[in-house]
Amino acid sequence: MTERASIELQCVNALRFLAVDAIEKADSGHPGLPLGAAPAAHVLWSRIMRHDPQEPRWPNRDRFVLSAGHGSALLYALLHLYGYGLVLSELESFRRWGSRTPGHPESHLTPGVEATTGPLGQGVANAVGMAIAERHLAATFNRPGHEIVDHRTFVLAGDGDLMEGVAYEACALAGHLRLGKLTMLYDSNDICLAGTTSLSTSEDVAARFVAAGWAVDTVRDGNDLDALESALRSAIAIEDRPHLVIVKTVLGFGAPHRQNTNGAHGAPLGADEVLATKEALGWPTSPAFYVPEGVQARFAAVAQEGAAARAAWRAKLDAYRRDHADLASEFARRAAGQLPAGWSANLPTFDADPKGMATRKASEVALQALGSALPELVGGSADLNPSTLTWLKGAGDLEPPRARPADVQGAVGGVWDYSGRNLHFGVREHAMGAVVNGMAAHGGVLPYGSTFLVFSDYLRPALRVAALAKYRSIFAFTHDSIGVGEDGPTHQPIEQLMSLRLIPNLIVLRPADANETVEAWRIAVERTDGPTAIVLSRQAVPTLDRRDLAPASGVRRGAYVLWDSAPSPEVILLASGSEVSLALRAAVRLADSGTRVRVVSMPSWELFEEQSEAYRGSVLPPDVTARVSLEAGRTAGWERYVGVRGLAMGVDRFAQSAPGPVVFEQLGLSVDAVVARVRALGA
Repeated sequence: MTERASIELQCVNALRFLAVDAIEKADSGHPGLPLGAAPAAHVLWSRIMRHDPQEPRWPNRDRFVLSAGHGSALLYALLHLYGYGLVLSELESFRRWGSRTPGHPESHLTPGVEATTGPLGQGVANAVGMAIAERHLAATFNRPGHEIVDHRTFVLAGDGDLMEGVAYEACALAGHLRLGKLTMLYDSNDICLAGTTSLSTSEDVAARFVAAGWAVDTVRDGNDLDALESALRSAIAIEDRPHLVIVKTVLGFGAPHRQNTNGAHGAPLGADEVLATKEALGWPTSPAFYVPEGVQARFAAVAQEGAAARAAWRAKLDAYRRDHADLASEFARRAAGQLPAGWSANLPTFDADPKGMATRKASEVALQALGSALPELVGGSADLNPSTLTWLKGAGDLEPPRARPADVQGAVGGVWDYSGRNLHFGVREHAMGAVVNGMAAHGGVLPYGSTFLVFSDYLRPALRVAALAKYRSIFAFTHDSIGVGEDGPTHQPIEQLMSLRLIPNLIVLRPADANETVEAWRIAVERTDGPTAIVLSRQAVPTLDRRDLAPASGVRRGAYVLWDSAPSPEVILLASGSEVSLALRAAVRLADSGTRVRVVSMPSWELFEEQSEAYRGSVLPPDVTARVSLEAGRTAGWERYVGVRGLAMGVDRFAQSAPGPVVFEQLGLSVDAVVARVRALGA
């Protein structure tokens, strides 16, 4: 064995055993993937990827996503050895409270982690989103002789990832979009947690990916470093298709009694098996967390290559700035995630109108104004643009730059290439959510996705990850209640709104009218520390007369006093969305009979809870205990605001197919019903 080959093997084993030792010390973790996939990870990070540990977020770095997030110990070993600031004590604190080495990677926590992964398949779809963002930014900013956006996205996935539907949803989209800068390393070891993959699948993965428009290569020996490099170089040479590299590995490689068994997947090897594995692979049995000097020097040299690559890119950026100063300034702004000056100046305001409009329609108007002011705004829907109204008119379709078929339907005009800003996700709600998250994680774009509220269930795992990872993702959910009407109970959301409120760090906004809808979009665009869900009506709702009511800017505080019939209210009506106008109508009737009524518009519980105790008390005075909430969904949870003497009016059953007003009436959401319930409280 040559000296170079010896050092390379030591590098691989250093990765393996840093991971194994971390797992053993924690007495918790997944050693199988690090032992099997370390060679592929080493070749990718040392011979292929451009990355600089000294500036982990430089815009033109290659991205690496560990979709098989249970193998996090391998990623932490890479980050430690390359000098990403993850010191040895962090590896020794693997899976412990307060460490930056949690059981699955978290992008907001650990430098060098590009995406929060662990729920299988999410990382695959995140990587697709990153590759989409790269292609869009390249088409937007690159000019002849100035390719300042030119990087790749790599994802390491396992058998479990490719069993998840979200992965194939996203990969089908990637093939359609011909994302040539996307490469997936498939750690194919035929073992899952419960046993061999033959228990549950027998598909031809390669054929499936070829059918989806991917190029496919196979490396038969996952320990053959040169074969791995050759396959990866072939992958990056193909510019017009994403590339799948199937790497046949042995789960738990080197563990004499555990390799190639599901016992190596999700449990520490145990002290005796760790020693036996180190002996089998020729690694010192002590001390733990051992790294030879030659290995440290090899990783340091690669890190220096990364610094040189970043410096060369900086020189390119300087030349770009000289020749295209305005574009360079715009690129810098977007890379920093900053909003342009005056971005909200042309947001619409709506005059009072008793007939009004659906808040989805008001959202469309707001979105067009935002699209003109924010070129970074990119998104679309799960094949529902004509219903959710979430297109950017004249902004073009984000599609591969090829001849446009004459019979394309549903396009919105303008260009038809990667510079387009309307992304057609297809009927793939789950992938849409995870792809939007990947675009947000990439940066340089402000992504959004849309579907009906009832189908938010299809993308809930992506919503949860977005909230955990603090992605700047925006989701517009329309057809928000039983007001959907004739489509019936399969499409009438009942529990979805309340379930969204259960996700920590997700801001949920259900605006009451057109002007509240504009404010909701303003809040979503400005938010930088997590995702936002805007929940919109299908049916028209009155545009409230703000000359007599509080301004819609109160949305920023989550809940606000919309109207008091008289000082010192004796009853409070709280509502969100379309039920706010119902509350107002009921309040006027109660006031006419001498009851002092307050109406509170409450579009966002989360924002209201962020306010001071004094403000919350000013909206909901503790001494006013007669309270009624109105919302066309599950009532569970409203007790925190109506209290023990109050009443939550809503919908705690599935409804029926009928015109929306009939459904509201039949389920007790009417002025007469509200007045009767208030009077029954003794108010």
